Amino acid sequence: MSAPLPPPRESGRTTSTEVPLYWAAYGSPGGERTLLLHGGPGASHDYLLPQLLELDSAAHPRDLLFYDQRGGGQSRTDAREPITWHTQVADLGRVVAELIQGPLVIVGYSWGGLLALLYAVSAASDPALRQIDRLVLLDPAPASRAFRATFEAEFSRRQQSDAVRRLRDALAESDLRERDPDAYRHRAFELSVAGYFADPEAARDLTPFRVVGRVQESIWASLGDYDITPELESLRVPALVVHGRQDPIPLESSEAIAHALGAELRVLESCGHVPYVEQKQALLDAVNHFL
Repeated sequence: MSAPLPPPRESGRTTSTEVPLYWAAYGSPGGERTLLLHGGPGASHDYLLPQLLELDSAAHPRDLLFYDQRGGGQSRTDAREPITWHTQVADLGRVVAELIQGPLVIVGYSWGGLLALLYAVSAASDPALRQIDRLVLLDPAPASRAFRATFEAEFSRRQQSDAVRRLRDALAESDLRERDPDAYRHRAFELSVAGYFADPEAARDLTPFRVVGRVQESIWASLGDYDITPELESLRVPALVVHGRQDPIPLESSEAIAHALGAELRVLESCGHVPYVEQKQALLDAVNHFL
């Protein structure tokens, strides 16, 4: 099982959003504040820990800010109104206005990368939203509904592969369920996401998370038959796109995003959708060099 997560340096709840959102700050208080957006949608920030906390170091001091997006983690709500991508962009704008004073530096992972792009497109026509100064996209969610369909089919295929099946059989045949139920549940979670990895055996020592299904479904439904790439071509934001070669999200999706933004694309070898676990040092080097 993974070790206990380090506590945040500071935490609280937003006061400017319609629903109070949980936020947590880690790292160097004197460093440049860097906002990290978790994936999902409908998940929470803590599964990016502890690995991405290493974006703060003596050589690269950063004040790392995370928040749980509306509907997930410690920002769950009992309200039954659908949460849409517009909701998430509006929340992000208020988080930025409330908690970030200096340059707006965003690192978005998976869905968080697509959320950052939706925000950037919205900010281009809404003066109430601050422009992004630097943007890092880590294995961003599919740029279009067509790419998403390709991803869904590939992830399903991987989860049914012989490699993952063997890992499931080994867990079922072990005595872990009886000997250590918590460790059994943890391992079962890891196998539920093993298809994201270039090597399913690498899905270990992960921080478990839960996705709120109704939030995930309502946000993807709100995007409809989307394709964000045409709207990115007019943006002027320095950006880096990082993509694992073996990510079930097709590399062509990140290539399209990088081309539209005029951004650098860094492809990590022997890496799937979880670069902060599979190729952590290569990821940190790429992000630190860009920032």
